[in-house]
Amino acid sequence: MEKNENETVEKNKDEFNYRGVKAMPFIIGNETFEKLGAIGTLANLLIYLTSVFNMKSITATTLVNVFNGTTNFATLLGAFLSDTYFGRYKTLGFATVASFLGLLVIALTAAIKKLHPPRCSSEDSSACIGPTEWQMAFLLTGLGLMVVGAGGIRPCNLAFGADQFNPNTESGKRGIDSFFNWYFFTLTFAMMVSLTLVVYVQSDISWAIGLAIPTIFMLVSCALFLLGTRIYVRVKPEGSPLTSVVQVLVVAAKKRRLAKPEQPWLSLFNYMPPNSINSKLPYTQQLRFLDKAAIMTPDDQINPDGSAANPWRLCSMQQVEEVKCLLRVIPIWASAIVYHVSIVQQHTYVVFQALQSNRHVGKTTFQIPAATYPVFNMLTLTLWIPIYDRILVPMLRRLTGKQGGITILQRMGIGIAISVLTSLVAAIVEKWRRTLALTNTTLGIERQRGAISSMPALWLVPQVSLAGLAEAFMAIGQVEFYYKQFPENMRSIAGSFFFCGMAASSYLSGFLVSIVHHTTNGAGTTDWLPEDLNKGRLEYFYYLVAGLGAINLGYFFVCSVWYRYKGTGGNDITVEMEQRKLDKPLV
Repeated sequence: MEKNENETVEKNKDEFNYRGVKAMPFIIGNETFEKLGAIGTLANLLIYLTSVFNMKSITATTLVNVFNGTTNFATLLGAFLSDTYFGRYKTLGFATVASFLGLLVIALTAAIKKLHPPRCSSEDSSACIGPTEWQMAFLLTGLGLMVVGAGGIRPCNLAFGADQFNPNTESGKRGIDSFFNWYFFTLTFAMMVSLTLVVYVQSDISWAIGLAIPTIFMLVSCALFLLGTRIYVRVKPEGSPLTSVVQVLVVAAKKRRLAKPEQPWLSLFNYMPPNSINSKLPYTQQLRFLDKAAIMTPDDQINPDGSAANPWRLCSMQQVEEVKCLLRVIPIWASAIVYHVSIVQQHTYVVFQALQSNRHVGKTTFQIPAATYPVFNMLTLTLWIPIYDRILVPMLRRLTGKQGGITILQRMGIGIAISVLTSLVAAIVEKWRRTLALTNTTLGIERQRGAISSMPALWLVPQVSLAGLAEAFMAIGQVEFYYKQFPENMRSIAGSFFFCGMAASSYLSGFLVSIVHHTTNGAGTTDWLPEDLNKGRLEYFYYLVAGLGAINLGYFFVCSVWYRYKGTGGNDITVEMEQRKLDKPLV
């Protein structure tokens, strides 16, 4: 019976006409231009709100934070609607058009004078007029459309791209692995272009032209996505996957007083829907309290097709194992939240470090803008991915025999370890910068109110580059991990997990900064994080983040040893041994 069910599942998957490589130009092109459009607008949104819409900095910052948080958490709703009702293709198509309309609305606020308040007078700042209610409503409409677009695009684009490869063939598996790498390559490329060229046009040439460029990029993204329609693989949704999760939890709670079966893999109710896109999962020993949801009692009825008559009274072993997959992922997800705290600092405090360092290029008067230094993070990521994908992975594959060269959890662990090193290097550089600022100006830089250090700001590049290298391992590893470890009918939700983790990490980072600032400022000691870094001890904060990262690395190691990969029942140490066992009857 089990063999027939497996054959049915594989047959259903093989009915798709996979066009992996042929579909990639449309999907990667769509993703690249979508990011050029979205990031090209959002990267400079704070400046736009304060300089064009005449908002106060606090109001603008609050609006941007609310927008970013809402956008990340909207991915959960988008993923649910995709996996439950519409499928990834329809969700992406609708969301891409919504993003284009949102960017168009925002661009119009800059191009049409009546859609934004008049420019403030440089002579009389008190006469500065803020936006009217209808101007604000028009702007919020654009931002709302962008939330809708991002809520559908972010959780679905990765999963949709991976859907184009056959997961049952070696070439398909390699294609999926490469797709995740090249996805982040195009993402960072788009971010670099947006944070340099597009931002320059917006700030120094024209807001109307600078916002029109991302809108045009988004229109190209829509066109590319639609051009590939005929060759896309479209996985149909099977209904709400979360309903099955809730059923398992409810039934397990109802049957919590039942005795655990001695041989659950033989005695539990074992049913697999014939048309399910999910792979058949073997029984695992972890989280065995959930097994009780699949224990049959005399009151449980079975339909003629073998399914449970009342799924709120009896669940299948397959359903239980799918819920186990979800619960096993959560501890790994939690470690990613703490990891990202160190990366966030390389997008914020490194800018403040650069502002109080020597940013001149050689002996010229030209200074590298402080906000440009995080670009080295993206540059490192962009350069490393082709090297890793085309050179290191084939070499490691020959040495280890593993498809990706190393396992996903090993890749993530390396990223966490590098993030700890990133914070340590940042602390050492900051101590040197502060010491030079307070003692001498050996490089001949004039100190302005004691704020500018003679340390060349290029010494900040190593810590930012290490952050990019950490992202190349951890961020890409996360996306691949969620995609492969979630049940197949929940892959859009898996994509939203990555963005929800980033949102939670941003909140945690802000909370940590607030706690450190108020604690050190009110304890009769030097404030670690003052406005003037020379009067603070930013290096202590970096050491604190490094310490938290080291603890997190130990936590991740414990979770990795405990973790069992979906479909094998093994961790990094036992996965190959467990895979060989699965070829034999479970008796």
